[in-house]
Amino acid sequence: MGTGVKEGVSDHRQVLSSLLSGALAGALAKTAVAPLDRTKIIFQGCPSPLPAPQEAFRLLYFTYLHEGFLSLWRGNSATMVRVVPYAAIQFSAHEEYKRLLGSYYGFRGEALPPWPRLLAGALAGTTAASLTYPLDLVRARMAVTPKEMYSNIFHVFIRISREEGLKTLYHGFVPTVLGVIPYAGLSFFTYETLKSLHREYSGRPQPYPFERMIFGACAGLIGQSASYPLDVVRRRMQTAGVTGHQRTSIVRTMRTIVREEGVVRGLYKGLSMNWLKGPIAVGISFTTFDLMQILLRHLQS
Repeated sequence: MGTGVKEGVSDHRQVLSSLLSGALAGALAKTAVAPLDRTKIIFQGCPSPLPAPQEAFRLLYFTYLHEGFLSLWRGNSATMVRVVPYAAIQFSAHEEYKRLLGSYYGFRGEALPPWPRLLAGALAGTTAASLTYPLDLVRARMAVTPKEMYSNIFHVFIRISREEGLKTLYHGFVPTVLGVIPYAGLSFFTYETLKSLHREYSGRPQPYPFERMIFGACAGLIGQSASYPLDVVRRRMQTAGVTGHQRTSIVRTMRTIVREEGVVRGLYKGLSMNWLKGPIAVGISFTTFDLMQILLRHLQS
């Protein structure tokens, strides 16, 4: 009985540790790239030609001149409200799925075979996205509308509920999940695989922080490139009510984008900017989570 209680307390501590580490990781990563993230959402939601990277920085500079420095982080409060629980749930769920799949396959979580390793990441991303999706839609709305339209997060919820109906809060959910599966699956898979290869070839049990950053950057680059077209479709569906686009299904939205803007210029709009911000954000996120886990384990011992 005593052993069971101790194991239960230990499991609860591990979950809380993962939740706290994940929340901090997500908050730091998203705050670091918030200006680029807002610019990406604006480009994704508009049927204009594919912007060059210099156009993105020109938009940032224009926003800074006309709305002030802090306006570059407009919508970041909504981002934090979404990202903190999303990252906390995703990282914590990933640790649990690794443990469950590890016990099923007879491996420790960090040494899972490739397919279960990919599955653990995909399941973690799907779990987090399912529980926090309305907050993602609210963030997208705040990013593409003038300050006068929505004063704060709660105002967005109220106006959407009154004017468009509660079901609108989950509009674009399907492409989100379809995009999260390859994104989260490949990101976690790449990061865990690189750490495993590092242990095997370097002889060191833990990578240095800058190595973790590099591994995370590679993971973000691969994951985001694979899921990017669905990310564009998701943003177009989320912002349809305020950008003048007709609210339609995934397939129709994708067809419209391809017909009006082309495959590359439409479905991969803003990808070059994502190659800048994505690796930075994912690198910071994975590194912060790992270092926080190490710190918390040290403090508990």
